[in-house]
Amino acid sequence: MLLLLIASPPLKARSGGDSLASLPDTIWDFYPNYPSYETLMAQFAALHPGLCRLEALDTLSSGRRLLALVISDHVDSLEAEPRFLYTSSMHGDELVGYVLLLRLAEHLLGKYGIDPMATALVDGLEIWINPLANPDGTFRNGNNTLNGAWRYNANSVDINRNFPDPQDGPHPDGNAWQPETQAFMALATTKKFNMSANIHGGAEVCNYPWDTWSQLPADYLWWEYVCHRYADSAQAYGPAGYFNDFGTGVTNGYDWYSISGGRQDYMNYFHQCREFTLEISNTKFPAATQLPTFWNANFRSLLGYMDQARYGLRGIVSDSLSGQPLHARVFIQGHDADSSHVWSRLPLGDYYRYLHAGTYTLTFSATGYHSRTIAGLGLINDQATVLDVKLMPTSNGVTGPSGPVVRAWFDPLARQIGLEEHASSQGQARIEIYNSAGLLVLRSGMGNSFSLPAALPGGLYLAHILTAGGQKLIVKCLSP
Repeated sequence: MLLLLIASPPLKARSGGDSLASLPDTIWDFYPNYPSYETLMAQFAALHPGLCRLEALDTLSSGRRLLALVISDHVDSLEAEPRFLYTSSMHGDELVGYVLLLRLAEHLLGKYGIDPMATALVDGLEIWINPLANPDGTFRNGNNTLNGAWRYNANSVDINRNFPDPQDGPHPDGNAWQPETQAFMALATTKKFNMSANIHGGAEVCNYPWDTWSQLPADYLWWEYVCHRYADSAQAYGPAGYFNDFGTGVTNGYDWYSISGGRQDYMNYFHQCREFTLEISNTKFPAATQLPTFWNANFRSLLGYMDQARYGLRGIVSDSLSGQPLHARVFIQGHDADSSHVWSRLPLGDYYRYLHAGTYTLTFSATGYHSRTIAGLGLINDQATVLDVKLMPTSNGVTGPSGPVVRAWFDPLARQIGLEEHASSQGQARIEIYNSAGLLVLRSGMGNSFSLPAALPGGLYLAHILTAGGQKLIVKCLSP
């Protein structure tokens, strides 16, 4: 099979070999055109069906698709393991990451069972790789050329200013959520990633949260640790002077410059996913012949950051009587702030909390259960600590599959609060919505869902839900 791959600039044709089975030896000194990109993504999955699956997150009006590879040792099974996301080129003219993520997928799949690190990552994580988050911006002038690639999407919107912002509300840029934004918001809501990074160009630095606020994140020490590990490795294996912006290759986002509507802050605040912005090259669109140099400088760092997802604190939260997994909040006393807590996720009840070495006091809580606090838990960098926790129900009415409410959540795309109940729950829940000043603005009954009124002014709200069984839930939501 012959793959036609286009490099630009200058445009040229290149053979990808007889099949992708030979790709581990390919020198990636080219930028694939759009048809070749789709072919490569499909063939990764076709050649490694037990390890790789191709997902289409959305099809844009141009016909181009937002694609992601899912890579894991049991790719079609749900496992209690962290979910990790790499994505690149949401600014369509920042293209080094586009090629490096394709090559990363090739490396993980081609080296599985051969290289210990690649094998450990594929065995221990559910990995999502989205090399091209803004194909309309990248292929602005047609599917066979990168000439004219630009920052924005087809609607001239900067996607990395288009996400809900923890300080400036649901539409900080004044634009409607774009198709690309909605696709990634839906992905984050359904998949509940634990760690991620989005790759840009124009600088050489690891940019960690927050971008919108001046205060440092609760996990400042952990961010400094993992970002310096990335930068130090890139400097060691890159050419002289590479990846040393700000002297160390690491910066806090607000200390560099403040932005609103960035995906990094959206993922951290609204989804408790540890995401940073990776600025990988001072030149946004370097000559294709330089791409192997960028790969050699970064691939160990890319693997190393993924490896951090296997460490920290992890475990299963379950009902002490029935053994059923729970959706529970994991909160660190005297540490967590600005939505830095995490949740165990259903249907397996698994949680993952990334922390710098130290001693911590944690409280596990779930609706209908007695909270449990565990003090004096010591953690070590680059090691995993497993802590399974069982919570005692407050009454017999919340045990096992026959119990009432499991969880409540807010879907920003539908502007709707959802309430998940078991069949034995009777009666209607009551909901009260408070604004950011703590004033009651709405009181109503609700069934399994409640839509925010269109007339509700934009901003952050807290919905207090009282179920028919007397359980109380609080849900954070944004009105556009």
